[in-house]
Formats: sequence, C-alpha cells, structure tokens
Amino acid sequence: MWRKFQRLKAEGGVWMDRDFFALFDLPRAYSLDLRELDARYRDIQTWVHPDKHAHLPEADRRASMQWATFANEAYLTLKNPLKRARYLLQLASHDVAMENNTAMSPEFLMEQMEWREAVADARADGEVGRLEELQARIRSEARNQYVELETDLDRTRDYPSAADKVRKLMFQEKLLHEIDDAIEAAEA
Repeated sequence: MWRKFQRLKAEGGVWMDRDFFALFDLPRAYSLDLRELDARYRDIQTWVHPDKHAHLPEADRRASMQWATFANEAYLTLKNPLKRARYLLQLASHDVAMENNTAMSPEFLMEQMEWREAVADARADGEVGRLEELQARIRSEARNQYVELETDLDRTRDYPSAADKVRKLMFQEKLLHEIDDAIEAAEA
C-alpha cells in the first residue's frame, strides 16, 4: 500500500485530485458496505499514519501527514450518507447549489415552519416527550428521503432530483440537531 502512495506522490501531488472511492478501491455508488469502508480505512491508516513515519526524512513525514489527512477526509465524507450524496453529485458535475438554489416546494417549507414552531414550543415548555415525538417523525421522513436518494443516485442517475433531496435532508438534519440540543437542555 505504501508503494501505491509513493507512486502517486511521485506523480507530483496529483493524488489529491483522486476520488475518495478510488482511494478505498470502492465502487462509485451511494450504496456502500460501511464495514468494508471501515476495514479499508484502517488498512490505509496502518500504512500512512504519521507515527509510522516519524523516523523518515521530513518530506516523507509530510507526505504521510498529507495522506493521513486525505484518507480521513475521504473516510468521513463516504461514511456520512448526506456528505456521500453531495460528493457523488459533485463527481457527477451536478452542484447541489445551496447558495443560489434555495427554492423548495411550498409544502416542504410549510412543513419545516410547522416543525420548527413545534420544536420551539416543546423546548419552551420543556416537554421532552413532544421533542422525542417530533424527532421520530422527522427521522422517519429523512429515512424515506435517503431511500429515494439511493434510487436517484445509483439506479436512475436523476441528479436534479437527488440534489433536491440533499437540500431537503440538509434542512432536516439541521432540525434534528436542534432537537437533540433541545432534549439535552431539557434533561439537564
């Protein structure tokens, strides 16, 4: 494995432009075997971890650090379903366009407003049960979106639909984090 990294290093840093799936020798797909990803990540780390190269010249230590950083970034991106979806869209040259495409269906936006109001009310009242109920509903909705996202990315290659789902999931994941914080505050 180290030879692979040394060969890529000799290519003049081109390895930084390599795709994360190729780093782990995994198919470029939304649906991943996470156990396989974990195993390949651990294997790579055994070869590139900076502690293993502390005795080498500075250039090799620096390359090791860069590889470890790159492997960490790749692993964290592929392990997270939302980040993996965004990355696949990026590889397909289809920008999620969060900065300039905030258009969402009125139904989705209304649902988001209702959920946010319900979270604010439950938080203000310290009602953990209501917060957990909302959390379960939103998680269920997000799970459905992730299933549809897999279809969009792996089967139909419907990138505009996948990008729309990613934008929605970003809203939902943020709201789930806010609910987690509200539950934690209410239980403290």
